Amino acid sequence: MTPAIDILIEQKVVFQLHRYSHDTQAGAYGEEAAKKLGIAYEKVYKTLVIAGSQGQMAVAVVPVSHKLSMKKMAKALAWKKVALADKEQVSRSSGYVIGGVSPLGQKKSLRTIIDKSSVAFPTIFISAGKRGLEIELSSQDLAFLTKAKFADISGD
Repeated sequence: MTPAIDILIEQKVVFQLHRYSHDTQAGAYGEEAAKKLGIAYEKVYKTLVIAGSQGQMAVAVVPVSHKLSMKKMAKALAWKKVALADKEQVSRSSGYVIGGVSPLGQKKSLRTIIDKSSVAFPTIFISAGKRGLEIELSSQDLAFLTKAKFADISGD
């Protein structure tokens, strides 16, 4: 179990767990999950930890088929400027390793923005907090559990 799975069980949220054999040579973790599970890239969402210019941090949840728009993310947060947090910040803040960062069960509770494209699907896939393990759940449940808001934060 991971902290992400523990929260889902504790909160009695409907979800499904999907396992796949993680390739340690894989560079794009979300794309690897989509390919190995046979899921459209648009339904698999990556979790990115963002740092603001004032030292604040937040979480962005975007489809692996798109990049995060820093400009749109900054606007959604009402921050001046944002950038991806460095790997050390991500691990320290989330408690997860890169490639296995889940928006659920992070050590520090951060503001979370989920790309609005997620509401088009009955369920989406997110990391379960471990490479090779994905959670399938509704984006509404994810938003409820993370106190997230939906916004257009993806670019091409």
